[in-house]
Amino acid sequence: MGAAVCHRLARDGRAVAVLDLQAAAAATIAIAINAHGGRAIAITADITQPEQIQLAAESVRAQLVPINILVNNAGVEAFSPFRSISNDSWTRMLELNLTGHFNVIQAMLGDMIASGWGRIVNFASMAAQTGAANMVHYSAAKGGVIAMTRSLALEFGRHGITVNAVAPGLINTPMAQRAIAADQFPVPFEQMVQSFPIPRIGEPEEAAAAVAFFTSEDAGYITGQLLGINGGTAF
Repeated sequence: MGAAVCHRLARDGRAVAVLDLQAAAAATIAIAINAHGGRAIAITADITQPEQIQLAAESVRAQLVPINILVNNAGVEAFSPFRSISNDSWTRMLELNLTGHFNVIQAMLGDMIASGWGRIVNFASMAAQTGAANMVHYSAAKGGVIAMTRSLALEFGRHGITVNAVAPGLINTPMAQRAIAADQFPVPFEQMVQSFPIPRIGEPEEAAAAVAFFTSEDAGYITGQLLGINGGTAF
């Protein structure tokens, strides 16, 4: 989904900084954007390390422009019965899916305040809305993302900054494909999909389209909102 967001924002005329823990992954996306006439750079950083994020923000300012749009997409999921979740697993899940968002926002918010315009879009999850068995730590972290989004919207709206979140359901990503292959769902995969109001899984480009709207001028009076991208499986 992060790659799809980068490509969509580049097509919309945005200069894009692709930040990833894996240097090769970030470079692949940036090269493809530049090859199609866009403008992108690749930056490697670990979102759980505030000093790395501070350096990443400085690099974006030096190579591109002041930061006016931030999309927090990095994260990880895991399946584990609640009683099997170790303290280390719980902590790591919150670090990657919640504290990482906090670190990036703190590092990059200053440019938006200075310019009086900004867009922040955080990736939450349908699991935070409905709960998810064997994913208590993931659901809790993503629930924190929703609460953080709404609190930031209240605090920074007067600075011209909107803060919204998207909550994907089952999207066709490598992470989802691993879960399907491991049969991690409570019912057989095909049976589950057929029960959806829109009986298929979503595509990354559909999540990217929602992000593109939230980052646009058209969404200037929308903040603190959560948009589900789930085929109608959670309302």
